[in-house]
Amino acid sequence: MLDGKSLIGWKETAFGGRGEVECRSNMVVLYMGDPFTGISFTNPFPQMDYEIALDAMRVSGSDFFCGLTFPVSNSFCSLIVGGWGGSLLGLSSIDGMDASENETTKFMNFEQGKWYRIRVRVTKDRIEVWLDKDKLINVVTKDRRISLRAGEIEMSVPLGICSWQTTGAIKEVRFLRVSAPAGPAPRY
Repeated sequence: MLDGKSLIGWKETAFGGRGEVECRSNMVVLYMGDPFTGISFTNPFPQMDYEIALDAMRVSGSDFFCGLTFPVSNSFCSLIVGGWGGSLLGLSSIDGMDASENETTKFMNFEQGKWYRIRVRVTKDRIEVWLDKDKLINVVTKDRRISLRAGEIEMSVPLGICSWQTTGAIKEVRFLRVSAPAGPAPRY
């Protein structure tokens, strides 16, 4: 979906205070903005039954280096990687609660200069997320309100990738149609 040599099929997201976007060495660098820098997909994208994967890295800074906004049926959601001071992973928003406030919240160490493989699978009534080989999120979305945090992130729809006051890099963006969740439903 993104070759790292050009932004064909993508555009720079018109965030106020955005940093530069540069394609080099088969990756896309999102230079630190004030606050966001990002790119948005310009082609049609499915609303359900898909998986998207990419490699992302924090180059410099101390906040999220990958904010992946994606469709979920008739709404949108963002996976935040490295947010809220650098260590948070989670979905924004579920039932009006941000990535730092809902059951998807995970705190972990994200090393600067290290590539992370991020995978998101959206199917009927479920969002699943992997970081490298570890499944970290498996949330049932049936009868839940899935939405974006209010503000400029809304400019990323239907599919976008951004960083927040941080320089991030992305590469190897892949897309796959799927027909079912990858694993069993979570137990509550």
